[in-house]
Amino acid sequence: MKNENARTVSAFNSELKLKGFNVFQIEDDSKAVRTYSRKDFYKICLTTGKSIIHYADRSFDMDGTILFFGNPHIPYSWETVSTSYVGYTVLFSEEFLQLSDRSESLLQSPLFKLGGTPVLNISVQQREFLNGIFQKMIEEQQSDYSFKGDLIRNYIHLIIHEALKMQPSEDYAQDKNAASRLTRVFLELLERQFPVESADHPLQLKTAKDYADNLAVHVNHLNRSLKEITGKSTSTIINERIATEAKAILLHTDWNVSDIAYSLGFEYPTYFNNFFKKMTGSNPKSVRLQAA
Repeated sequence: MKNENARTVSAFNSELKLKGFNVFQIEDDSKAVRTYSRKDFYKICLTTGKSIIHYADRSFDMDGTILFFGNPHIPYSWETVSTSYVGYTVLFSEEFLQLSDRSESLLQSPLFKLGGTPVLNISVQQREFLNGIFQKMIEEQQSDYSFKGDLIRNYIHLIIHEALKMQPSEDYAQDKNAASRLTRVFLELLERQFPVESADHPLQLKTAKDYADNLAVHVNHLNRSLKEITGKSTSTIINERIATEAKAILLHTDWNVSDIAYSLGFEYPTYFNNFFKKMTGSNPKSVRLQAA
């Protein structure tokens, strides 16, 4: 049974990446909604139940029907409080939606941006309308219509535009300890950069400023928060995590040192060697010998 579930999840992810979208009822495909890659896909959920959504530096305590917009570049987690939870989810890649010239501004809207409002309270009338849109997307997904991708893209646009016309929910609570909350969000974002699986896809966020820009805070504010909570600077935490990843790659792959250096954001192998020696006290070749 375990292997069968693994094959189902694998098939779901492969199909999603191939098409760029997937839409389903939450109660029918709960395993799939938990296993999609946040690094690749935006998410819109229409759900009814009680939940707590942690999104960037805010928490939303929701009860009833809500519309949620998830950005793959912003860490979030979802605590389901209700014993039953129903609704719909559509996952889509940026590439899928941006086949339309209108889409770039939609993805920059307050629904998806850090600092915006990703959760909306939905009335009974709005829920009925949105239920119909999700049901139409599911029907089209299962059809043989040659242009169903275009049609589903238009339905996603319609949901976003309907949401933009609604008044954003202000039912959220700031974390009592802002520094603690920002630290948690930073650490989640840091972990999402790993593991580095291919030298063809090198590390994207490398510096304290990269992370501060991604989290929409000033680098000095990020540094102060991390120092208060962890006692370490942003750069120290990043460097320690990169060194840990470098050691894992040396021990568990056959990549050459040049490829490892490039994948971790170093322009030259000598820079990587000096960094690794400073961080670990060993050179990369001696660590590689441990795996032999």
